[in-house]
Amino acid sequence: MDKILIIRFSSIGDVVLTTPVIRVLYNLNPRPEIHFITKSKFRATLEHNPYLDKIYTFEKEITEIADELKSENYSLLIDLHSNLRSNRLKLMLGVKSVRFNKLNYRKWMRVQLKYDCLPDIHIVDRYMKTIEPMGAVNDGKGLDYFINENDREAIQKIPDKIRSAYHVLVIGGAHFTKQIPKEILIAIAKKSNLPLVLLGGADDIAKANLLEKELGDKLWSACGKLSLNESAAVIEKCDKVVTSDTGMMHIASAFNKEILSLWGNTIPEFGMYPYFPKGSESKNYIFQVKDLSCRPCSKIGFDKCPKKHFKCMLDINIEEVVRRLNATCQVFTP
Repeated sequence: MDKILIIRFSSIGDVVLTTPVIRVLYNLNPRPEIHFITKSKFRATLEHNPYLDKIYTFEKEITEIADELKSENYSLLIDLHSNLRSNRLKLMLGVKSVRFNKLNYRKWMRVQLKYDCLPDIHIVDRYMKTIEPMGAVNDGKGLDYFINENDREAIQKIPDKIRSAYHVLVIGGAHFTKQIPKEILIAIAKKSNLPLVLLGGADDIAKANLLEKELGDKLWSACGKLSLNESAAVIEKCDKVVTSDTGMMHIASAFNKEILSLWGNTIPEFGMYPYFPKGSESKNYIFQVKDLSCRPCSKIGFDKCPKKHFKCMLDINIEEVVRRLNATCQVFTP
């Protein structure tokens, strides 16, 4: 049996987007033994994935697990991270490898020169092209995210009057310019026909407290209260998900949820918009301010708007977001 190591170090969303590759490789005949390497803080994203034989993680440097990796005698490395660190790993192991093209130069052209030379193809489909020489074919089943029954117990933490039917509102994000501003969060929450569960990390607790003060019993904050997989369980049981360009957006895609995604400084054209199973693409609703001259200002994000106006988020048509959110939803009575 061939032994394969898939390389993707970060982030939550990036790792979730590799799951179709893992599944398709698992279903090859003969089936290879599949290992995955990522940072320790992203292990939960894959820890229940039945298509993986082993997960390797490290805190800061891959040298922490160098001896273990060398002892595996891999037949192939699939580099879906494609940076200096993954190149060092490949040199260290000295094994045949295939490398994913991140299109960084084209993204730089789009950000810095506003010249659009990006291919119209999702990153998952580009991942698949990386493994096509192995005979792998995209099965069209979308993303995977696996949780266990212990994770699902987190649903019981949601207040009874909200638990039966709710939307998820993702209020966090790795960078300020990818986060939904509190003014917009409040506007959406006030007009939602269903109550909302707020998802975010410990850094988002202060923002969540402001929303709870403003909206009262119409929402419940899970910010800083749940693990990643418990948050995924909350998404699994929700009606719809309102989010910015976050890892939670991709987890929602894995659960085939209707997603209303609000895009700030990043753009869907980078190829990391919600990815659905074949036939379910109609559940994807993207809201953005098109033709804004300063957008995209980064392929990742900033701690503040470089132009100081944050129009990419603040000028999104919130009425359209609310209209879509309330479509086919019952009315919540406190």
